Amino acid sequence: MSAFDAVFLDRDGTLIDDPGYLSDPSCVALRQGAAEAVGLLNEAGIPVIVVTNQSGIGRGYYTESDFRAVQAEVERQLAVHGSRLDAVYYCPHDPDAEICECRKPETGLFERAAADLGIRLDRCLYIGDRVRDLTPGLALGGDAILVAGSDGRYDGPVSEKVPQRESLLEAIRQAVPRSEP
Repeated sequence: MSAFDAVFLDRDGTLIDDPGYLSDPSCVALRQGAAEAVGLLNEAGIPVIVVTNQSGIGRGYYTESDFRAVQAEVERQLAVHGSRLDAVYYCPHDPDAEICECRKPETGLFERAAADLGIRLDRCLYIGDRVRDLTPGLALGGDAILVAGSDGRYDGPVSEKVPQRESLLEAIRQAVPRSEP
């Protein structure tokens, strides 16, 4: 039995570089070690679920079709390394124009994932480069790790109980010990 029912990852700034309002698939760049980190989770049999805020859709900066094209490129780049995501959930809303239950730090998308996939949210790990990525997981009773953003800095403030790691790969290596054959 694995240590976690699932690992929830933020996308922009955690899994891929975050240039801001990414709408062009040709600009997708996996963060160093990200594909290996996802692969370690795949090998351990732990579902990998991306939950991402995409307010650029609601703000009219890009369309849902643009989002899907970028996401397809993320998944294509992971597949080149033999890694895969199990599910992707996103909030398309403009936080300045509407209030919703799905935009992080709210828990709506995580609860939807739990219902869809039959997982216990208090048995999950939540990883992101922003405190708002971790807040839902902590509120739901899970474990969280803050990774440095693309600029090498840590968002904050964050509880001293939340480990900070330089990369997604470092976070996964620490949180999910590899079982040796």
